[in-house]
Amino acid sequence: MAKLLLKLQRYFRRRPVRFFTLLALYLAAGSLVFLHSGFSGEPTVPGSPRSPAAAEGPRLPYLGVMQLGRGFKAAATMPGGTRRHGPWFKSTSKEPSERGKSRENGGPRSRALRGRSGREKEEDRARYVGCYEDDTRRRTLRGMSFFDYKKMTVFRCQDNCAERGYLYAGLEFGAECYCGHKIQASNASESECNMECKGERSNTCGGINRLSIYRLELAQESARRYGSAIFRGCFRRPENISIALPASQLMLNMSVDKCVDFCTEKEFPLAALAGTTCRCGFPSTLFPLHEREDEQLCAHKCAAEEFESCGSAEFLLVYQTQVQDNRCMDRRFLPSRAKQLVALASFPGAGNTWARHLIELATGFYTGSYYFDGSLYNKGFKGERDHWRSGRTICIKTHESGQKEIESFDSAILLIRNPYKALMAEFNRKYGGHIGFAAHAHWKGKEWPEFVANYAPWWATHTLDWLRYGKKVLVVHFEDLKRDLFVQLQRMVALLGVPACEDRLLCVEGQKDGNFKRSGLRKLEYDPYTPEMRKAISGYIRTVDAALKLRNLSGVPEDYFPR
Repeated sequence: MAKLLLKLQRYFRRRPVRFFTLLALYLAAGSLVFLHSGFSGEPTVPGSPRSPAAAEGPRLPYLGVMQLGRGFKAAATMPGGTRRHGPWFKSTSKEPSERGKSRENGGPRSRALRGRSGREKEEDRARYVGCYEDDTRRRTLRGMSFFDYKKMTVFRCQDNCAERGYLYAGLEFGAECYCGHKIQASNASESECNMECKGERSNTCGGINRLSIYRLELAQESARRYGSAIFRGCFRRPENISIALPASQLMLNMSVDKCVDFCTEKEFPLAALAGTTCRCGFPSTLFPLHEREDEQLCAHKCAAEEFESCGSAEFLLVYQTQVQDNRCMDRRFLPSRAKQLVALASFPGAGNTWARHLIELATGFYTGSYYFDGSLYNKGFKGERDHWRSGRTICIKTHESGQKEIESFDSAILLIRNPYKALMAEFNRKYGGHIGFAAHAHWKGKEWPEFVANYAPWWATHTLDWLRYGKKVLVVHFEDLKRDLFVQLQRMVALLGVPACEDRLLCVEGQKDGNFKRSGLRKLEYDPYTPEMRKAISGYIRTVDAALKLRNLSGVPEDYFPR
């Protein structure tokens, strides 16, 4: 070792330039590491241990509305970054580093949610229908089926049926899963569905010749896929069909794939099967896709595919192709400086980024931000880099809840989401990035309880502060936006003062998910909320509900309250 050091010393004595070059590189690397650590900071949240109001957090649910509003010093910074008064150079998003971890430790990918209690709780993507009779010679659900006598769970059955585009998932004998588009049997007594699932004893998986059936609500969210196409539903034939769906082709050997391929080749986003005729077009005022019909009206077999439906001359089965509807994809900055600043305010995890995507498509103008997030800028939110007071963007994203910050805006769209879902979404963003997921270790470790203790009170104070200090506030519930996007988006665009083009809004419906809506393909298979957490959050919900009603607004949606 001594000989090696001696050789190095002699080497650098002969070549001092190389020595000083290496020394300079070493010092530069150290400086970069130091600067990087300076940009990485934990969010300051009202009610956190570093906040003056931390001690008052646990008592908030039981205080009056105005007391609750004063219980926190409303000067929170944006989660994941500092307050921005100019375009900084770096985003503090944890997306690249944490997303890989979430993939390594995550659970199965799924489109269907597993209920906390499959027979009692209605979830976003699966709703318990009831216990039904079954017959081995004539099945109640006549689609795909599979068995697993060791690891069958409600979640797994829903997942497999949903991925194949079925409307219903049924479990039988504790280990058998059946899928189908129609329930073809009578109800049975709930007591007859009495067998535990082989993979989870906390849930029921039917009984002997008895099915526990769930309706997969994702079918109502246009998420059923057939190959590359997305199922939109069964619709009555529109008037002036040749104008509403201008391209058509007679296909004696009709199938879903053939019609979708034809419309894709013709560069139309909609493929409509009308018996032996395939029609193509765009969503429009003539054919808005808002009034679904019973799918049984379209249940006419395809000539080329025995197990597919091809609709009829009067009732069309509609699919969305992979062709992008470009009628709403152009975006630009405002041509002249805005006279008023409009906030798009929400608690973190309430869908603000998704709402920005919808607003940009609906108006054709970029949205801005009170902060700067490089990952959002790089993915197309070009208004992210502008100073929030620049006046070049249609509205400004903010999570702020202090009086001074709120009074900086002339009006606001206040987006409110179920706190149970919002907290989980923000936790996923914090540890997995904008569209990633927190790792299993984070949910099971100390991070989740600490997060709920700090952020749950903020969910309430955020809404209360905006209702109290906001000058002109339009309240939009995230759940209403998902359920009735067209109507809610009309309300939002009206507040922004932009003429609402109906065809453009219909285009938005077809492009609604964008790149910043979490896919929903991976969900927790257990309820992360303890009884103590639920008790506290229920108190916050009641307080916000009362505050909304005091202002003659509709209260929070019913599904905010646990069943």
